[in-house]
Amino acid sequence: MQGTMILMISALLLSGCANLGVEPWERDILAKKEMQIVSDPVSASLDDHIYFSKEASSGGAGFGGGGCGCN
Repeated sequence: MQGTMILMISALLLSGCANLGVEPWERDILAKKEMQIVSDPVSASLDDHIYFSKEASSGGAGFGGGGCGCN
């Protein structure tokens, strides 16, 4: 009984690292524009700038300056 448990636990531990990332044939699908977190970086940058200008805060997204919107 203990031998079977040790064998089962060993099999589970060894199979835990079977998939460690993206395979080469999957990279073309993940590199498409639709799969990006930010599909339009210019629009996202403008939205972030407007948000930080209106909230009167700076930092957190790589923008410098104050909340006046003149940076």
